[in-house]
Amino acid sequence: MSLGAAAASEPAPGREPALVSRVIRVVFRADRDGRGLLGSDPRLRTLRKILVTYPDVRHVLPDRVTLNATVDRQTLATIVRFLERQHWLIRSATLE
Repeated sequence: MSLGAAAASEPAPGREPALVSRVIRVVFRADRDGRGLLGSDPRLRTLRKILVTYPDVRHVLPDRVTLNATVDRQTLATIVRFLERQHWLIRSATLE
């Protein structure tokens, strides 16, 4: 390993290493409009509002929800279960 590669993999002095986020991947029903979680349906707006109330949710994207790496297992399980109960929209939600 070269010195440059080692230096690139270590954080700068006084800086914390970046944490890797957790991702919940969402598979939608075939009859959706293709915009996923970012669609204009009022139910989707409500769903997004609920998702962002969880303190560890970082981003809600069309096909996934990203969470902080420090999220606990119980919160992850709760969010996945909540998404899976949205039968009108989601076929499956899996943790990656």
